Amino acid sequence: MLNGLVLSSPAMKLRKQVVVVGGGFGGLSVARALEAAPVRVTLIDKSNHHLFQPLLYQVAMAGLTPGEIAVPIRSVVRRQDNVRVLLAEVTGIDLAARRITTRECAPLEYDFLVLAPGAVNSYFGHDDWARVAPGLKDLDDAVEIRRRVLLAFEAAERETDPIVQRRMLTFVVIGAGPTGVELAGAIAELATFVLSRDFRAVHPDQTRVVLVEAGPRVLSSFEPETSERAQRSLAEMGIEVRTNVRVSGIDSTGVTLGGERIDTSTVLWAAGVRASPLVAALGIETDRGGRVPVEADCSVPGYPEAFCIGDAAVFIPAGATGPLPGTSPVAMQQGRFVARAIKRAIDGEPRETFAYLDKGSMATIGRKRAVAEIGGVRLGGFAAWMTWLVVHIFYLIDFRNRLLVLIDWAWSYFTYQRGSRLITGHRLNAGTPGGAARELDVVETRSPSRDTGSTAPPV
Repeated sequence: MLNGLVLSSPAMKLRKQVVVVGGGFGGLSVARALEAAPVRVTLIDKSNHHLFQPLLYQVAMAGLTPGEIAVPIRSVVRRQDNVRVLLAEVTGIDLAARRITTRECAPLEYDFLVLAPGAVNSYFGHDDWARVAPGLKDLDDAVEIRRRVLLAFEAAERETDPIVQRRMLTFVVIGAGPTGVELAGAIAELATFVLSRDFRAVHPDQTRVVLVEAGPRVLSSFEPETSERAQRSLAEMGIEVRTNVRVSGIDSTGVTLGGERIDTSTVLWAAGVRASPLVAALGIETDRGGRVPVEADCSVPGYPEAFCIGDAAVFIPAGATGPLPGTSPVAMQQGRFVARAIKRAIDGEPRETFAYLDKGSMATIGRKRAVAEIGGVRLGGFAAWMTWLVVHIFYLIDFRNRLLVLIDWAWSYFTYQRGSRLITGHRLNAGTPGGAARELDVVETRSPSRDTGSTAPPV
């Protein structure tokens, strides 16, 4: 027996042990690509589900339910006899000894290691902002953001003071990358097309959405022409875009932008990420974002049997001026490449160099509004929105999820309704509209090790 696995035949004893940390896009791609390889794969994640993060904002904005963008990891690999899934939190990695320690299991030894623990929100030294400005990295974050946004409208509905009501209906999104743009657009649509029909004292023109970006333009990873197009679409939706502005303070009543104060009860963070804290525990050199600068074959410097991919890695292609972006296509391609590298190593074949195939970038802004760059083609408006829709549905994990999401989107498109407007998890304190919240008066049994959310890499 090895690490709880019964080795029933000499052939199995010869199989190499591969440990994959993280069940996100990168980690799951590795496990699935090793289906026919002579290895035993142990996939470790502190959540039991794989999360399709590109659609996480749809859960936060009540467009989809959590079950439509997440699937149990075990069900994804259930037909792979050589894959074992462990629900556990990795607490230490000894690269020299090739040993993994977790909070829940006995130490695991490996022949090959693949680190794909993803990333967490970065508040650039202001970690106290996390309490009042939640980021969007996992399902817990999405449900919490949905709760805060919907509660703000509920508080505004019963508020008689117009100044206080104005604060309740002001939403500030910090960071104008794809996530920030999508969140801002979704809030504006939620107020204009959906909630305005359900509330009597709240009107669409009372809602104020402010998108703040420290850089010179929104969607800075896109071409300037595409960024300008996106900013025009945001303006047409009534969203205030503030570029070249840095946040100097956030508290429960508002945001400070240099010398300007914006009173608001809802602040959402989409300004930055850093690698999972697990990477820092490796004891090797990392960049300012806590990521590992990997070799050309995605291996950890000095440890050819250990690989690091996705948001936890810095990979700079030959001749490039900067690293690959932290997106799901990068993580998936690296995952499949690493699986191939492991099989080649077992067969005694030389290492290859990872080459990323850029299939384009896209971001949705709202109903029939999106931007896309595919090769040398730039799309906008309805054409880009349809492209975005098809691509995201195609990459959902299983047919059931694709069908459910398509039905929900079709329903929302033709009826202007969103059926997931449930306020769960917390309850607003009496007498403090939009302010502090307390836990629901329920008794729940939960493992402390599962409270920290998913390790699935973001897009």
